[in-house]
Amino acid sequence: MHLAPAPQCIASPTRPRVCLQVEARPAAVAPVRAEAVRLAGMAGLDDDGQADVSLAVTEACANAVVHAYVGREPGKITVTAEITGRGLEVHVVDFGRGMAPRSDSPGLGLGLPLMVSLTSDVEFRTAPGGGTEIWMLFATDGEPAHMAWGRTG
Repeated sequence: MHLAPAPQCIASPTRPRVCLQVEARPAAVAPVRAEAVRLAGMAGLDDDGQADVSLAVTEACANAVVHAYVGREPGKITVTAEITGRGLEVHVVDFGRGMAPRSDSPGLGLGLPLMVSLTSDVEFRTAPGGGTEIWMLFATDGEPAHMAWGRTG
């Protein structure tokens, strides 16, 4: 699976950031998840926190894969993960049909409540231009590991 940088991503010299754009296909979920978990470790999240990031990012991407482009070719998913002063912030955006109910949904309907339970904060919004944006915060208790290392390493 090819991971491409998201076109609108601007590199930050002070905040580690990952910006990816992938096709909304099942094979894209694992590499996106791996990048988010790698950044979660840099943010100072412990093993449990990294597991929460893994599951929540997987669920957000899987929702886009399964629901965003129903009845047409898969479009794109843009994922941005960034270490901020609050922790790890992750945006998962699709450009599909938005958060519309599906009577034929193949899922159990547990994805959104699961994301709520795994994050410190989460918002579900209509993405600019249509589609869905999921913003998730995974708060850290202390200073992100990459910042502390820069001062002591």
